[in-house]
Amino acid sequence: MIVMKFGGTSLGTPDTINTVMEIVRDRLADGPVVVTSAHAGVTNMLFDLADCAVRGRHDTFDLRQIHYNLIDPLGLERSIIQHDIDELEELLKGISYVKELTPRSLDYVVSFGEKFSTKIVAAYFSRSGLPAAAVNSYDLGLMTDSHFGDANPLSRSEAAIAENITKYAEEVPIITGYIAKDENGDITTLGRSGSDLTASFIGAAAGAEEIQIWTDVDGVMTADPNIVENSSTISYLSFEEASELAYYGARVIHPSALVPAIKKDIPVRVLNTYKPEHPGTVILRRCEETPTAARTIVYKKNLTLINIVSTRMLLQHGFMARLFETLNSHRIVIDMIATSEVSVSMTTDTRRNLRSAVRELSSYAEVTVEDQKAIVCVVGEGIRRDHGAPGRVFHALAGENVNIHMISQGATRINIAFLVDNADVERTIRALHKKFFGDGTDHDAVNAGRKLADNSAD
Repeated sequence: MIVMKFGGTSLGTPDTINTVMEIVRDRLADGPVVVTSAHAGVTNMLFDLADCAVRGRHDTFDLRQIHYNLIDPLGLERSIIQHDIDELEELLKGISYVKELTPRSLDYVVSFGEKFSTKIVAAYFSRSGLPAAAVNSYDLGLMTDSHFGDANPLSRSEAAIAENITKYAEEVPIITGYIAKDENGDITTLGRSGSDLTASFIGAAAGAEEIQIWTDVDGVMTADPNIVENSSTISYLSFEEASELAYYGARVIHPSALVPAIKKDIPVRVLNTYKPEHPGTVILRRCEETPTAARTIVYKKNLTLINIVSTRMLLQHGFMARLFETLNSHRIVIDMIATSEVSVSMTTDTRRNLRSAVRELSSYAEVTVEDQKAIVCVVGEGIRRDHGAPGRVFHALAGENVNIHMISQGATRINIAFLVDNADVERTIRALHKKFFGDGTDHDAVNAGRKLADNSAD
């Protein structure tokens, strides 16, 4: 069995939906299980509809048209989503009456995107002679905690998923990504790009041979091809490398999605829906190191730098505990952190509750905040053995006159991360790519890391 997750851009037009159907048909011998996101642009539209409903407006005309523009050319009946449309309109009407939008209600609203897409995709598959069934992930057994907007799957869901997935031996299950239910029966969402996590969790629970993330790129690249024209696809990554690059900004896979696969030692393959013949990038438990120190260069923009200074830190215990308790109470997620005797610097992309968190921090420390920052990270297993890698990084940046605000290298020593201004990202990436890969990418060096001879199963 393989789990195949298709994102919104892969389901954005009638033609791409047909392409997805052909891709799945070609892999029937592998026992495909399909996980879908909402159609392109729909999740954002649902967030906007929820916001409008609070202000007394709840018109779903544009939402319906997006889906009808898919349904009609595919030769399907509009009635396949009518029940969900009616339910959504009633929900929005209720929100407009009370003029209040709770996190639970918001998750309920945005869940309809995946419900629409699974029904449309399953109906088209079946119409094309490929029997399929639309399945809500929570009906399959996926259960989460009650952290609405960013819920976490519960491990005890695995047994139910493993049992229920066997019911679809005669048809392809088309499963809702991104959404689930908590123990109270309320709909939850797994956060943005949470469909990756859905696919990974289901694949791990069901013992899949491979988890495939189908996107609009050829896999993981040595750098963002929009910045570096001669960047190339990386054939293999270790789980550790992939976790680092996902955390620091790679947009082809959700950072949390790797965790279930890592635990069960299941390969994750990143593929291009528009070039299904391309082998993409395979993420494995571990790979051989490449001759080059770096495997890829990633970045994450639009971060906020928080600087905290307090003499109370000096030779005192408990200060850091208090600091993190404050961040936790306001649900502030930290990306990178650096400390000295009397100061702490950290970055976050969290916007909600940031002001209130800064106010509380300011009650016991001096706090400054700087916006428009970006983390740039050089990732590669080879950094462990290449003691000259940090020097080459900083030599490249000095040549471009780039100012560095923070530096971090974790104990695993497979990444070198640093903070720069948003405006310096592109020239930083180009300079680093040239330093580590040359003017023309060394494809053999980049792709030398391969599956180890005994990758657990052999």
